[in-house]
Amino acid sequence: MLQIIAFLEELGDELEDMVELSAPNPNLRMTLLLLRGHLEGRVITATALIGASRVPYATASRRLKEMLNAGLVEQRPRTKTGKSFSMHPSETLIDQWAQFSSRVGRLAAGRFGAGQAQSETEDYYFGRSYMEAKSIPPLQVLPEPLKLAGGLRVLVHGDPTFMVMDNLKRQFEQSIGAQIHQRAFSIDRLREEAVRNADRDVSRYDIVAVDLPWVGEFAERGILMPLGKAMDIARVDPADFHTAGWKAAHWGGEPYGLPAQTTPELLFYRKDMFAKAGLEPPATTDALLAAAKALHDPQRGLYGIAWNAARGTALGHTVLMTLADFGQPVLDLPNVAGGFATSHLADRRYSVTIDTKAGLLAAEFLLELLEYSPPDILSMSWYERVRPYAAGRIAMAYGYTLLAPYFELDEDSPANGQTGYLPHPAGNSASQIAPVGGYIMGIPANLPLERVSAAVEALRVFTSPEAQKLYVQNGSRTNARYSVGADPDVRRLSPIFEAVDAMSWRDELQFWPRPPVPEISEIIQICGEEFHDMLRGLIDPSETLRRAQERADAVVKKHRSK
Repeated sequence: MLQIIAFLEELGDELEDMVELSAPNPNLRMTLLLLRGHLEGRVITATALIGASRVPYATASRRLKEMLNAGLVEQRPRTKTGKSFSMHPSETLIDQWAQFSSRVGRLAAGRFGAGQAQSETEDYYFGRSYMEAKSIPPLQVLPEPLKLAGGLRVLVHGDPTFMVMDNLKRQFEQSIGAQIHQRAFSIDRLREEAVRNADRDVSRYDIVAVDLPWVGEFAERGILMPLGKAMDIARVDPADFHTAGWKAAHWGGEPYGLPAQTTPELLFYRKDMFAKAGLEPPATTDALLAAAKALHDPQRGLYGIAWNAARGTALGHTVLMTLADFGQPVLDLPNVAGGFATSHLADRRYSVTIDTKAGLLAAEFLLELLEYSPPDILSMSWYERVRPYAAGRIAMAYGYTLLAPYFELDEDSPANGQTGYLPHPAGNSASQIAPVGGYIMGIPANLPLERVSAAVEALRVFTSPEAQKLYVQNGSRTNARYSVGADPDVRRLSPIFEAVDAMSWRDELQFWPRPPVPEISEIIQICGEEFHDMLRGLIDPSETLRRAQERADAVVKKHRSK
C-alpha cells in the first residue's frame, strides 16, 4: 500500500507539472497523506491535510468536511479539552484503499510488466483477485483514545515476536491513543516478575504475557483475571484462533487471556542437504536418527541436529516434548480422538507418568541424539540451537516457528529458502504432532478497576487479525489466528504459515505435551536437571526416570496439600 501511495504521489506531481491547466485533486492528496501517516504511525492533523491538498484553504476545508461527513475520515481528540484533533482513515476508507491498491498494482503489471502480464491476468481469473479481496486490512484506529494515566504498561517475553511489537510501538500508540511502556524479560525472569507483581497491592502492569504452561498456576493463584469477567469474549472471534492455542488459554473452562502468539515447535531441515544425500524428510524417530547420522560430519564443521539441551527449563521442555513424540504425556491424561484430554485438569485428579516404558524409549532416544549433535549441545537453549542452523553448521534443528526469522530474513544464511518444516518425527508407533508453544496476554487480577476496560481494549487490539498480520509483515513468524495464516499477503512472506495451517487441519498442533497444571514449571525444571545429569553420563536412563518420577510426585503431593 505504501508503494502504491508513493507511486500516485509521484504520478500526481508529474501530471501537474506537465499540463499547465491541470488542477490538483485535493481529496486524493489528503487521502494519500492520511493513509501514509496511518501506515507509518505518524499523527496527522487537519492542518496538515489542508496543507497537502494544494488548493486554497477554504476549498480544502470544505473537501475535508465532505470526507468526514461521508465516513471516510475519523477525528479523535488529542487533548482533554477536545479542542484539537488527530485525523485518521476510517475502516471504510482503508478497505476501499486496500482493494484499490490491488487493482492499481494489477493494472501497472498488466500494462508495463511485459512477461508478467499474462500470469497476472491468469491469477486474476483463477482466484487471486478473490483472495486479495479477503486480505486483512491495516490496523484500525480506535475512535476514542484509551484513558490510561501514565500510559499502557505491558510485561512481555524478550522473543522476536514481542520485539517486533516493540518496534511497531508508534503504530500501536496511534491506534490506541496512549503511550505504551513495554518491559521484556527472559522466560524465567518473566515468570518471576509476573509472580512478584501479583504479590503487590496494585499491579504495575496493565497486560502481562504468560507462557502457555503457566496458565493453570496463574489461574489457581489468582495472578490473572478471568477474561469473561472483564469483557465480552465473542468480540474477539474465538473461532478464529488456532484451536490448540485457544484451548491452552483456558483453565477450568474459563479463558484467562488471548493468544498473542501460537508457535509450534517443528523440525527444521535443510532440503538441499537432504536432496544431495538422497534422504527423505523424516517422519519417525528412527528415520531422524538415520538422517542425523548421515549428515553428521564434525571434520567439516557440520553436525546432524541441534535441540534444547541446556540444563533446567530448556532441556525440561525437550523432555516433555520427547515423551509426547513417543505417545505419552507427562501426566496420566485420558485418551481422546486426536490426542489426550486436558479439560479436566482443574479438578487436580492426575498423576505424573515419567518412569514408564515410553519414558525409557524417550531417554534412550535423547542419548542417541547426543551422538550427532554439536559439542556444545548441553549448553544450547532457545536461540543457541537455531543460530548455528542459520549459519549452515547444522543439518536439522528442533525450533519454534518464532525462531525462523534467524534464517528466513537473512539473505546470507545458507538455510534461507532451503528450509523444510515438519511436525516432530514420532517413535513407538505414535502419531506425529507439533507441540504448541507461545504466549497469551492477560489482565493481572490486581489491576485497579478503573484501568481494566482500557486494558481489555488494548488487549483486543494487540491480538486482533490486523495486529497479527502487522507482526508478520515486520518479521514475526508466529500466528495465533486462522484468518492471518490464510491471508495472501502473509502466505507470500513464508512457507511456514501454509505448513502450520496444514498441521492444524490435520490435528497435529497439540498443547497436551506441556499440560498447564500448577506444578508444570517445577516438573519441567526437575526433568531439565535429572536428564541433564543423564546426558552428561552421571546416571543411567533407568535411574534418571526413577529420580525424576519421585521428585515430580513429591511436587504434586506438596501442591495438593496446600
